[in-house]
Amino acid sequence: MSLRRRSSRVPQLLLAASLLGALLAPPAAAASAHRSPSGGTGGTGGGLPLRVATYNIHAGAGMDGVFDLDRQTAELRSLDADVIGLQEVDRHWGSRSEWRDLAGELARRLRMYVSFAPIYSLDPAEPGGPRAEYGVAVLSRHRIVRAENHEITRLSTQDPNPVPAPAPGFGEVVVRVRGLPVHVYVTHLDYRPDPAVRVAQVADTRRIMAEDRGPKILLGDLNAEPAAPELAPLWRELTDADPGAPTFPAQDPVKRIDFVAVSKDRTGVRRAWVPESLASDHRAVVADLLLRRR
Repeated sequence: MSLRRRSSRVPQLLLAASLLGALLAPPAAAASAHRSPSGGTGGTGGGLPLRVATYNIHAGAGMDGVFDLDRQTAELRSLDADVIGLQEVDRHWGSRSEWRDLAGELARRLRMYVSFAPIYSLDPAEPGGPRAEYGVAVLSRHRIVRAENHEITRLSTQDPNPVPAPAPGFGEVVVRVRGLPVHVYVTHLDYRPDPAVRVAQVADTRRIMAEDRGPKILLGDLNAEPAAPELAPLWRELTDADPGAPTFPAQDPVKRIDFVAVSKDRTGVRRAWVPESLASDHRAVVADLLLRRR
C-alpha cells in the first residue's frame, strides 16, 4: 500500500462527500445545543452555553480490548455533548474495527454531523474499494459550515525509517452556535517519550489557531500531562478546562493526557468532569462552556 498525504486545505466537494452519510439524516434537536449547564435551555449571563467533549475511542475497542461500537455509542450518547472530538478513529482501516467507517457510523447513530480528518490514507486492499484511513473526527449537533485538515509535524508510524515531517490530521471545523461562528480543532499528538515532536506540534497548533478569530476550542489527546514543558506554550492563549481527574488508562487512571482547552478571550469554562467508563482505554473529558459574542 502507498501512503497518500492530503493538503492542509480540504476542497468543499471532497468534504461534502465525506459528510454525506451524516448529512442525510437530521441531527438531534437543536434545542439540546442551547442547554445550560443546569440542564435548561437558552443563554446564560449574556453568553451561549455549549457542552463539548474529547474522547480517544481506541478504534472502537474497550479497556478489555474487545471491539464494541454499541458500547461506545452508548457512552458517547450519555455525555449529551453538542460537539465531540474523537481520536484513534478508523475508516475502513482493518480487521481490528471490522473494516467499518467508525466516524460515519457514530454520526448516524447519534444523529450528528461529522467531519473526519485522516492522518493516514492508504490505497485500498482491493481495486475499487474504499481507502484505508485512520485519524481524528468531530461530531456536532450544529451544522458544520467549514472544515479543514491541517498538516502538523509528525513522525509517521507507517514508514520504516520515519523523520519528522508535515502530515495531515489536525482537524478544524467551524460550527455556528445561534449564529456565532465557533472554531473547533481536534488533535492527537505524538505518543513517544521524547517530547521533541510534540514541541514542534504545539508550535504548529499555535500557528494554525492564531489565523482564526472568535471562540476557539481545542479537543484532543495530547499524550502529555498539563504541566509538561512542551505544552506550556499552549497555555499562553488557551485555558485548560481542568476536570480535576486523570483520564488514562481508563481502568484506575493515573494521568491526564486528554484535554478540552478554550480561547481565553471569548470562551469561559463553567465546569468540567471525567465520566467513569471502560468503553475505551481512555476516559472522556466533558466541559460546559460559555461562549461570548464579543
